[in-house]
Amino acid sequence: MNVQDLHSIFLEFPSVNTDTRKIKKNDIFFALKGDNFNGNTYAKQALYSEASYVIIDQEEYYINEKTILVDDVLVTLQQLANYHRNFCNAQVISLTGSNGKTTTKELINAVLARKYKTIATRGNLNNHIGVPLTLLTIKPDTEIAIVEMGANHLKEIEFLCEIAEPDFGYITNFGKAHLEGFGGIKGVIKGKSELYEYLTKNNKSIFLNADDSIQLDKLKNYTRKYGFSSTNSKYYQIELLEAQPFVITKVEDESITTNLIGSYNFHNCCAAIIIGKFFNVELKEIKIALEQYTPDNNRSQIINSNGHYIILDAYNANPSSMKVAIENFDSLNNTNKTMILGDMFELGESAKEEHQRIVELTRTMQFNQVLFVGENFYKTQTDSIKLRSFEDLKNFIKENSLKSNSSILIKGSRGMALERVLDYL
Repeated sequence: MNVQDLHSIFLEFPSVNTDTRKIKKNDIFFALKGDNFNGNTYAKQALYSEASYVIIDQEEYYINEKTILVDDVLVTLQQLANYHRNFCNAQVISLTGSNGKTTTKELINAVLARKYKTIATRGNLNNHIGVPLTLLTIKPDTEIAIVEMGANHLKEIEFLCEIAEPDFGYITNFGKAHLEGFGGIKGVIKGKSELYEYLTKNNKSIFLNADDSIQLDKLKNYTRKYGFSSTNSKYYQIELLEAQPFVITKVEDESITTNLIGSYNFHNCCAAIIIGKFFNVELKEIKIALEQYTPDNNRSQIINSNGHYIILDAYNANPSSMKVAIENFDSLNNTNKTMILGDMFELGESAKEEHQRIVELTRTMQFNQVLFVGENFYKTQTDSIKLRSFEDLKNFIKENSLKSNSSILIKGSRGMALERVLDYL
């Protein structure tokens, strides 16, 4: 079956699913394969759960006329997504970067949704499967689609651009994330810049953080760019008034008080503002959107629990995001400060050095207590408390109550799942 015929079926049943545990009636089930599973084996179960069709790539799992056999299910999903993206009239904004992608995507969506019908990446479905799934949520009346793109190796953003064909793009920053896959910070810059390369090659528009010297240099000769800055008068001016703890910005004599903590979220807000201005969203509407947005899902959440003031930032971590989170926590006027810091993953040969750098950074600051958790931090040289596992952390907290009215930063990679510690604070 060619992609055009498959798209005709999709228009009749415009909901796709890759997980039989979440199948809804009339979903089209794509039987993807993984390292530890084969979706083809679930085709029969999907039809039993009232899927409209199942897409398979192994003939022995063919069931009936509701089974569509293709050469490769994943490739078919990607081709269908690209076809649908071009079939619809929505403009596509893609964004990538080392830190802040998901928060920035949510802020952009909040701003643009004040004026337009939008869709945006759900959660962080931002890879070679997530991007197609996002594109397939575009509806006939969708005006703007905000598509997050993640990558942990070279050529991945380039490939995602071929699927999404973005009209606009933004890179949050270049940081020390996925160093193992990219082969170092130079690889990170090269990999993330694949979005710029696609956009410039196709004469598309780019949104620019003009406070970032790397971005500024890469785009110095490109004309279709729309930037913001707190220092460079050539670009749209946005000022950071304070971050104690919440980010307050000043735009055209209007102050915007957000629910986002940390100065590191300032540029995320700026991106939403400049993109809103580009799409002619009134400043008063931008202000409402940013002031109403509240972070969730373990991303810079403020939690008051048993007298403690907790900053839960345990969704993910890398050396860049860890550094700014620690520096921001240090800058707060709070007292009785404790940090619970978990291992950072995917650092390859840099893991030992980068974890020791974080230890050294904390030595320059005044905290009541720092708890380092995980095998990587356990190997560092420090006078602070080192705990090899989450179980050790749990037992330590049970046996050693934190000072009452403590301010606590919890930060670590997703695999550490440090949000679990809330049950013991």
